[in-house]
Amino acid sequence: MLAILKKEINSFFASPIGYLVIGIFLLLNGLFLWVFKGDFNILDYGFSDLSPFFLLAPWILIFLIPAVTMRSFSDEKKQGTLELLLTKPTSLTRIVLGKYFGAFILILIALAPTLLYVYTINQLGNPVGNLDIGSALGSYLGLLFLAAAYTAIGIFTSTITDNQIVAFITSVFLCFLFYIGFEGIADFASSNFIDQLGMSSHYKSISRGVLDTRDILYFISITAFFIFISIKGIKNEKLQKKSWIQIASLFVVFFILNSAVNGIHKRFDLTKDSRYTLSEASLDIIKNVDTPIIIDVFLESENFPSEFRRLQTETRQLLEEFEAENSNIIFNFFNPLEDEANRDIIIEQLTQRGLTPMQMSVQENGASTQAIIFPWALASYNNQTVTIPLIKNKIGTNQQELVSNSVQHLEYAFADGFSKLTNPKSKKIAILKGNEQLEDKYIADFVKKLGEYYLIAPFTLDSVAKKPQTTLNELNEFDLIISAKPTEAFTESEKLVLDQYTMHGGKSLWLIDAVSIEKDSLYNTLGENFAIKRNLNLTDFFFKYGIRINPVMVSSIYSAPITVAIGEGSQSQFQNLRWPYSPFGSSNSNHPIVNNLDLVKFDFANQIDTLKNDIEKTILLETAPITRLEGTPRKISLDVVTQEQNPKEFNSGKQSLAILLEGEFQSVYSNRIKPFKVLNSKEKSTATKIVIIADGDVIKNDVIKNVPQELGFDRWTGKNYSNKEFLLNTVNYLLDDKGLINIRSKEIAVAFLNRQRISAEKTQWQLINIALPLVLLAIFGFSFNYFRKKKYSA
Repeated sequence: MLAILKKEINSFFASPIGYLVIGIFLLLNGLFLWVFKGDFNILDYGFSDLSPFFLLAPWILIFLIPAVTMRSFSDEKKQGTLELLLTKPTSLTRIVLGKYFGAFILILIALAPTLLYVYTINQLGNPVGNLDIGSALGSYLGLLFLAAAYTAIGIFTSTITDNQIVAFITSVFLCFLFYIGFEGIADFASSNFIDQLGMSSHYKSISRGVLDTRDILYFISITAFFIFISIKGIKNEKLQKKSWIQIASLFVVFFILNSAVNGIHKRFDLTKDSRYTLSEASLDIIKNVDTPIIIDVFLESENFPSEFRRLQTETRQLLEEFEAENSNIIFNFFNPLEDEANRDIIIEQLTQRGLTPMQMSVQENGASTQAIIFPWALASYNNQTVTIPLIKNKIGTNQQELVSNSVQHLEYAFADGFSKLTNPKSKKIAILKGNEQLEDKYIADFVKKLGEYYLIAPFTLDSVAKKPQTTLNELNEFDLIISAKPTEAFTESEKLVLDQYTMHGGKSLWLIDAVSIEKDSLYNTLGENFAIKRNLNLTDFFFKYGIRINPVMVSSIYSAPITVAIGEGSQSQFQNLRWPYSPFGSSNSNHPIVNNLDLVKFDFANQIDTLKNDIEKTILLETAPITRLEGTPRKISLDVVTQEQNPKEFNSGKQSLAILLEGEFQSVYSNRIKPFKVLNSKEKSTATKIVIIADGDVIKNDVIKNVPQELGFDRWTGKNYSNKEFLLNTVNYLLDDKGLINIRSKEIAVAFLNRQRISAEKTQWQLINIALPLVLLAIFGFSFNYFRKKKYSA
């Protein structure tokens, strides 16, 4: 076998045809990947990976490999040397394997110079070295498996004819059929089974860095099957019945083996961030789905910039992972604006459904144009439909950062949508009333959003005075309580009910204002009002749990603007001016509540101190370092917007604005006289969670003409703050027993190329990746022939 292998390699490189074939392969790759405009151009693609190469290579290999293998046996037959070869003291299997591995090694030699592409991407990454080596390795393994199958097909076709051209055309046809033909038939017949017969779906999985035993077994089966029938057909004689039975038996064995491995397969995600490994929470959501979930994704357009093409690709690949786990996940991509005649009508209809469009910048031929896209998906299941946002926006981000944030958010977005469709509401939330909390219209937008996930009901503590035990029993039926900006002090009996609710494992979300001041109260003739301490009788309550809300206001230069009228009479104009009492809350933590979260807007926020006890405390949101603490009572005037702020005065450092408490809490009334006798009183809670936010206005939406507006949206500046997302994440975390919210902490880094360096060094890298592989091939050819002549001349 080894002698035949050496003979194949020697004969291939002994003629100019061999170098011509490999040279054309390298030249085509170089031109398509580094020069020609199009989807395969890596420099225009803008991302630090080799996806364009691994999309292009299978198509070029469809022609390269048949060109290498077409002469393997057909030339032997035409020259009459096959009979001589068959008389040698070696088996047919060794002869075919010798030919096969000889051709396969030639393909490896042709692919070796493409490793230069890996070096180039590594150097052009932003920063340098920002290349996922694991993904690239997996992709090359996928290409080798594909090349192995193509080579086996090429060897087979060369055994059935003595005409090299016929062998070449037949091989190209069969490779094309197996790579893309079955996928086309499957699309037409809507059959996943037919799709699995083709190479494309198996190669796509491996080519993105995911090794699946099903895909590996498939390629091994295809390769082994064609090698086997090559062995049976090498003599060019009519196959006997025994041979047909053997071929059929082998096909059945491979078919059964591939079918059986579907239930016991293993996957190895080689990507650096395991981006193609679904979280356990996602798998739990879809594992029992027994009827189709139909997903319509609106990310389809020929005019997408590279960043949005990447989002499109990542969305498709994620949905393919869901589909691989459950075949009832069915998805389609389409362009909702493809019908130009009805474009405006479609935009209006989609907008009315809550699918707001966004404008993106498209760079083409040096000119920038604006295009409208709908970055949404609709998922339908059992006559229910939910909208799934595909964009995760952040204030001040560019398109690259926008897409990077969105890719990281994708799995959670789809898992959350599937959960709403498949899991009936079971958790109950009580919206506390009775202590002058915010009116319903001021929390309407957030409560409406919560209603998509949970059962919501108002709950008043007024009955505590007459029936405290009954009130406690009724409150314990809820999984979470929300107290949104209470302004009336809590009685001791009310506090005991709330304390025992916590002791029995109840979760709670508190939005507390320790200072009494409203922005609306400043819009008077003087433009001022007084901020005073608000007594809610909760100091000892929170102190026992491990925190203290101080009656001071946090002001910061890094804050949201306020809209005020500047000027006199008809000359006055509304202006947005920096307002230090609306600090932004943010976090660098990867905690699932705040990971990848945009700015949260506060109004007259207070400072939270943490106290030492056994409770685990996590700071969710905090201010920027440039802050100042202002005590009360204090006069607050709108005149501050016209005064220049001295940054040196804002020297209080970061201030905590929202804190998560987790653990087993000690009762506030431990070793104290209780205001009423409690049945089943507990001194220590079971493990539970509390979130405390030092500002009640975080949950407050604007109301215009008695109509609640979207929470977090500032109609004066057009900016959308992340108040609603933060609060929703908080509630989901407090009530999530399946870990769905933890998907948000999964870090997926999208690697970009250095645009500035590409612009400055583009020609240099184009020459390196086109010319250098050809130079290496020429050096190899010269060296090979030099030593070959030297050997035989000796």
